[in-house]
Amino acid sequence: MQNNSTSLEKATRINLFDLSSVQMRTFHLSWLAFFLCFFGWFAHAPLMNSTIGPDMDLTQSQKITAFIASVGITIVARLFIGNLCDKIGPRKSYTYLLVFGAIVVAGSSLAYNWETYLISRMAIGVIGASFVITQYHTTKMFAPNVVGIANATTAGWGNLGGGVTQAVMPLIASGMLAFGFAESELSKWRPAMFVPAAIMLVVAYLYWKYTQDTPKGNFASTTGLKPEKKEGESGLFMSAVKDRRVWILFAIYGACFGLELFVNGRAATYYQTKFSLDETTAGMIAALFGLMNLFARSTGGWLGDKFSRTGGLAGRVKWLTIVLFIEGFALILFSRMDMLGFAITTMILFSLFVQMAEGATYSVVPFINKKSLGAVAGIVGAGGNVGAVIYAQFLLRSGATLENSFMYFGLAVIAISLMGFGIKFSKADEEAAQKEQKELEAFEAEIKRKEKLAA
Repeated sequence: MQNNSTSLEKATRINLFDLSSVQMRTFHLSWLAFFLCFFGWFAHAPLMNSTIGPDMDLTQSQKITAFIASVGITIVARLFIGNLCDKIGPRKSYTYLLVFGAIVVAGSSLAYNWETYLISRMAIGVIGASFVITQYHTTKMFAPNVVGIANATTAGWGNLGGGVTQAVMPLIASGMLAFGFAESELSKWRPAMFVPAAIMLVVAYLYWKYTQDTPKGNFASTTGLKPEKKEGESGLFMSAVKDRRVWILFAIYGACFGLELFVNGRAATYYQTKFSLDETTAGMIAALFGLMNLFARSTGGWLGDKFSRTGGLAGRVKWLTIVLFIEGFALILFSRMDMLGFAITTMILFSLFVQMAEGATYSVVPFINKKSLGAVAGIVGAGGNVGAVIYAQFLLRSGATLENSFMYFGLAVIAISLMGFGIKFSKADEEAAQKEQKELEAFEAEIKRKEKLAA
């Protein structure tokens, strides 16, 4: 049975085992592409102290600078990629990005000094823009009653790549040495980079072949699908720039996803230095932080959808404000833990709420400016990278310890959560959302009635 609204032709249900519909094929391929991009983006992090740093003779300052460069370039990339989605569509945008990612991740293995290594890390940072395409594409494919959980699940499962790479890349690097693909212990990271690169090329082909820009077709082949600039209106990007709610969400996303990026880049090192753990053990523990993406971000988006049923668009914002406030408190707890067991427990608690806050953020994004969806998604997504750069710069320049930095960041998150009260929707927007919600509920009720009769 079709699960699409006849008016929107967007999926009103998420059936994970359905690969026949373009909506669910897009769902699965978008999170898989996102996963691989994040895997490649953070592939250097767990190997930095043990192999890459010594092999390249990097100082501590250079290691942090490389992280800042890799995360910082994504700010520009996310702004660009959101606008690109509005122009050429998410299918082409993702395919091109995956091919580019494969080239630069593999190419990083050729770095021979600090300058070439820095350039390679900057190039790799571009693939962090994959998040924007994922959110754009699922928003195009899923109806408002499930768009929150659809966006959150694809983003959450994609974010897993940043955690899984913490545990897997050390194993891949060791395997390269064991099978003779590396000359020494210090150089084993170089051939390891070809593994995620090769898989990216495979997924690029699958994305091009099995997805399309919208349920109706591709931007280039079907008229009326591509967002157009109307006479008398500002451009798509500028209309998003002028909306203050976009910048509040920009700051909020910096307070949640920005911290996830920062922790992904520093978690393994944190456990190695503070608790004197080896590379593999520290990587396994750090991977637990990303593992919560299996369900935490989805839960945040799902609860955003639930809050909207009784509280409308304002209900989505209320949930976002609550979960972000708790995230800040959880981070402060984590920063105060000196015993390994308590540190792991509070890290997982923080991970749950930081990822639920990300899901809650992108349950609000689709309703800010539907004409400029790509621009809004890009700007808000860039906020996460700006946050990560700020955190890394603070660590580099303040002289504060990592645990004290976590405490300061937790206090900042609590303060930023209060900005959520500034996100308001017009009466017309609320009424339109309520009307659409009722239409979707009626449509779902009709589907259930037909299914019951068929049974």
